[in-house]
Amino acid sequence: MGREFIELFEDWAQTYDSTVDGKDIQYKEVFDQYEQILNKVAEKAGQYVLEFGVGTGNLTNTLLKANKQVIGVEPSKMMRQKAIEKLGKKVPVHDGDFLSFPPLGVNIDTIVSSYAFHHLTNEEKRKAIQLYNNILPSGGKIVFADTTFVDQSAFDQTIAKAKENQFYDLARDLETEYYTTHEVLKEIFTENGFTVTFEQVNEFVWVIEAIKQT
Repeated sequence: MGREFIELFEDWAQTYDSTVDGKDIQYKEVFDQYEQILNKVAEKAGQYVLEFGVGTGNLTNTLLKANKQVIGVEPSKMMRQKAIEKLGKKVPVHDGDFLSFPPLGVNIDTIVSSYAFHHLTNEEKRKAIQLYNNILPSGGKIVFADTTFVDQSAFDQTIAKAKENQFYDLARDLETEYYTTHEVLKEIFTENGFTVTFEQVNEFVWVIEAIKQT
C-alpha cells in the first residue's frame, strides 16, 4: 500500500519543498512546472475533495486557494507535521494511505493526489480504484498528477536516459517504485466504470482525470 516507502518520506520531509523547487538537478525535470501541475489538479477538482499523499501540503494549499473543501490523508508522520505547519487547522490531515484511511464522515465528489499513486503496485492501484468507485457519486472525479508512461518503451527509454545523464538516484527510483503505463491505467479505470484522459505537463508528469459514469 505504499507504506514500504514511508522511511524515505520521513527522511525527505525536511528537504521536499526545495526538491520541488528544482534545487535537486536529478529531479528538476520531474518537478518542472510544478505550480502549473498543482493548479491543473485544483482546476479539475470538484468542491469536496479527498487528497491522498498530502506530503508537505502543497497541493492542499492550492486546493484551499481555489476555495475547495479538503480532507487529507498522509502515511508519513514527518510529512503530516510539515503539512500541519503549513496549513494550520484549515484541513484535517489523517494518518492513512490510498487503501486504508479513517471514515470520512462527509460526502466527497473528487479524489486527488500528486506524485503519489506510483507508490502502489498495479494490483493495489486496481484495488484503490475499485474502492473509490464505491465512494464517489456518479459524475465524481479522480484527478491524479503523477509520473506515468505512454508505453513500456517510453518507460525503458526514460530509465536509459537517466543513466546516460548519470542521474543514478532517479534511475533507481524509476526502477524501484511502481511506475506504470497509460494502457494499464486505462484498463483499471475503465473496468471500474470510469472514463479517463491523460494530459502531459512535463517530460515525466501527466494529469490523469477519470470521471465515474454510473
